[in-house]
Amino acid sequence: MTSPDLTGAKFYKSSLSGGTTDNCVEVATNLPDVVAVRDSKDPFGSMLTFSPAAWRDFLRGVRNGDL
Repeated sequence: MTSPDLTGAKFYKSSLSGGTTDNCVEVATNLPDVVAVRDSKDPFGSMLTFSPAAWRDFLRGVRNGDL
């Protein structure tokens, strides 16, 4: 299994995080085939990657209270 190319990923934190760095995740949604998620305290550590469709489904589940 190959790792996705995350060159050019632009990570952001939710505005709901209150600008703190504690217990936050950052998300990069600017790449065409992958959404990357990382721990804001460890920006060079491991990242999770999802297809854009899987990320949309996750967000939908959170917003609907299903998750």
